[in-house]
Amino acid sequence: MLDILHVVGARPNFMKAAPVIRAVHAHGGIAQTLVHTGQHYDANMSDIFFQQLGLPAPDINLGIGSGSHAEQTAKVMLAFEQVVLDRQPDVVMVYGDINSTVAATLVSSKLGIQVAHVEAGLRSYDRTMPEELNRLVTDQLADILLTPSDDGDANLLREGIPTERIHCVGNVMIDTLVRLLPLAAPPAGVTLDERYVLVTLHRPSNVDDPDALRRLIEALADLSRQVQIIFPIHPRTRQRLATWGIDLLSSERFLILDPLGYLQFLALQRDATAVITDSGGIQEETTYLGVPCLTMRENTERPITVTVGTNLLIGRDTARLCTEVRRILDGEAKRGHIPPLWDGNAAQRIVDIVAAG
Repeated sequence: MLDILHVVGARPNFMKAAPVIRAVHAHGGIAQTLVHTGQHYDANMSDIFFQQLGLPAPDINLGIGSGSHAEQTAKVMLAFEQVVLDRQPDVVMVYGDINSTVAATLVSSKLGIQVAHVEAGLRSYDRTMPEELNRLVTDQLADILLTPSDDGDANLLREGIPTERIHCVGNVMIDTLVRLLPLAAPPAGVTLDERYVLVTLHRPSNVDDPDALRRLIEALADLSRQVQIIFPIHPRTRQRLATWGIDLLSSERFLILDPLGYLQFLALQRDATAVITDSGGIQEETTYLGVPCLTMRENTERPITVTVGTNLLIGRDTARLCTEVRRILDGEAKRGHIPPLWDGNAAQRIVDIVAAG
């Protein structure tokens, strides 16, 4: 019997793994084990996602927690090696581009275990991003590369990956979205205007620079005079605001929320007039939902959301951010399309490929 070991460690992984685990279960004749490295350890950021996504409780939780990139990666490698030696899986399935992903890939490859990478081939071509380094290493070592779109295939071929290892399967994040969209509901007790802008910011380029973060908050406050701002605030961002004494007072027009579960956040995305973000997955979800997305980054590893979807790259230009939001409010939003194979069936294609060997 084929034995698959799934490795997850942070919220984006959970959304990608959930449909694959469901598809494996439906396929039958395959054993599977879920390992949570514990890279995301905040209950608001982790536990609620397992509940809402219908993920089974992890068979193993490594409890790694926070630390520098090197420390996190090393801790996962040390703990995960023993898991692989004990379990002896046929395939280790890794997701996305976090430190747990590259750590599990390195361990498995050195032990001669096949690695399947879900969401392979994404590239920002910005090596200052730790995630880009994780993607590059993982894809060079993985045996089965499962891409969300054909630009991922092209990136891998350019890097010398043999064609037979590359499979374009579509986007598993969209599988989760399609399944759970009918259940999505906004958080209780939150009063939403007819039009509002949803904001999520957590990347170091935006929140680890006090001047950049202050400019962003000032721009959002300025926009709140024209449209309601809904800001579920990441723990990292809240900590930085407190450290630098940047005032962020919640009001009906500039509403600050604690981190939300997937179903609540999905409902806010679906009904938003626009979304401001620096998250990769949200660029994809807004493209599927047809919601204008303004990404506060200089580049993206998901360029299909720009070339095909509803996404615009704003960089750190807060003046342009305000201009683009006002254009959207004036009915001049960018129109986009749903990329091929973003149809809710990516996980089934993944299981068929892995099961076929």
